[in-house]
Amino acid sequence: MGCVQSQSNGQTAKDKGNAAGVINDNNGQGGASAVQQLDPRLPLNARQKFSMLASWKGISRALEPTGVYMFIKLFEEHQELLNLFTKFHKLTTRDEQANSEELAEHAVSVMTTLDESIRSLDNVDNFILYLHQVGQSHYKIPGFQKEYFWKIRSPFLEAVKMTLGDRYTENIENIYKVSINLVIETLVEGYEKAHQQHLQTAGGPSS
Repeated sequence: MGCVQSQSNGQTAKDKGNAAGVINDNNGQGGASAVQQLDPRLPLNARQKFSMLASWKGISRALEPTGVYMFIKLFEEHQELLNLFTKFHKLTTRDEQANSEELAEHAVSVMTTLDESIRSLDNVDNFILYLHQVGQSHYKIPGFQKEYFWKIRSPFLEAVKMTLGDRYTENIENIYKVSINLVIETLVEGYEKAHQQHLQTAGGPSS
């Protein structure tokens, strides 16, 4: 699970872009502006990245309500994950979760992480380094597994849709799907990196 790279397995940059969800924004006419890769590791072209950052401004102004809604949806789909949170694991109803200061605080923390990562898309090295550090930190959480990162994907998209409203078009939805996949893949890489370091320190097998 890694970042998308271009020109691999005989595929052209355009093929790789389409596979990652890149949209032809010139009504089928193609052109460099439609498929330009700002960085071969970034599965968005210039126009898509601009649209992502522009729409994200609406999210960054509403980090708490977006984050709380995201966690409410997460616990609706995966109630067992509540056990990971000692501060609010007893909040079993939607109303309790919506009114919990502890959950709101954690939601803002998670959304701030996403905010910083999205804002660093102009520098993919910084984007990767930051999310690797976050992924590594989750390795230290008792009971946390790397698969849990992926469980936030659907609730995140639902929360973004709720916040953006009519601005959440089909094009924006596709961009957010590609972007959250990249974020989660990079978090998982960081978690796996911490796991490998732990094995090496313990003198265990490296695979």
